[in-house]
Amino acid sequence: MDEKLYDEIPSLDLADFTRGDEKSRQKFVAALGDAYHNIGFVAIKNHFLTDEQQQRLYDAIKKFFALSDDVKKKYEGAHIAGQRGYTGKGKEHAKGRNTGDLKEFYHVGQELSDSELKSEGYPANIWPAEVSEFKAIGNEVYRALEKTGTYMLRAIALYLNLPEHYFDDKIKNGNSILRPIHYYPIENPDAVPADAVRAAEHGDINLITLLMGASADGLQVLRRDGKWIPITALPNQLVVNVGDMLERFTNKKLKSTIHRVVNPPRELMNTPRYSIPFFMHPRSEMNLAALPSCVDNDNPKIFEDITAGEFLDQRLREIGLKK
Repeated sequence: MDEKLYDEIPSLDLADFTRGDEKSRQKFVAALGDAYHNIGFVAIKNHFLTDEQQQRLYDAIKKFFALSDDVKKKYEGAHIAGQRGYTGKGKEHAKGRNTGDLKEFYHVGQELSDSELKSEGYPANIWPAEVSEFKAIGNEVYRALEKTGTYMLRAIALYLNLPEHYFDDKIKNGNSILRPIHYYPIENPDAVPADAVRAAEHGDINLITLLMGASADGLQVLRRDGKWIPITALPNQLVVNVGDMLERFTNKKLKSTIHRVVNPPRELMNTPRYSIPFFMHPRSEMNLAALPSCVDNDNPKIFEDITAGEFLDQRLREIGLKK
């Protein structure tokens, strides 16, 4: 397949897949596969997250991040490698770097019964008492994005000539994470390391990432020719990109493209930025070994076999969340 260079990420209508006739569905699958093969990012409309849900969640997380650092630290999940609850400023860095990103964030996972959590090996969610509405809207948004991601993975499965529901059992009660992020204001830019940025260039760990509109510009994706292009989504769109797990599984047929969040101009460093990605993970036991259909003489197998759980553990160590 010829590889294309995009000046902006393609926009698609998920309703073509969820409610369209067979021709519309096939067109969506082909366009999605084309975009994911070339740039790894799309913007989609007619997903399952409402504007009202987004607004309620943003209101709740802004309340939480406005709390004092001492209060926020009560909800820090360091003993679980930051997989639930709060992670403080500068704790995470990109793979291959030592300088921490200029951000703090909160992790929400599957809201399951104690027995289900135990059988899946997941920690329980941590909810801040100071923002009582966070739990209800956090779980609501989690489910809406999980549902959207399920349909995206069904389209991806068809593009890969797999059964449409191939991923369904692999993501049911998967280790997916909703991550509200606060890129906090920097009052004195000279006081932070010269190479510190809001989010250094990285690929995502998971199968796919779903991102609702951020509160400010700054997200950029690295095109194959080395040019950084800005990612902007309209208010009614989600940006959905390929993660490293899906790239491994498809032997790089689908691209996990490097992206970053750059600092604003120096005079705007004292302004905050909020962002809420949803990292869609499979269950830990999913085998990420390359699909045989994605391996041939022209595309030899690139990655060693590994499970999703093993890969996540390895990457959490590389980005400084797990010791």
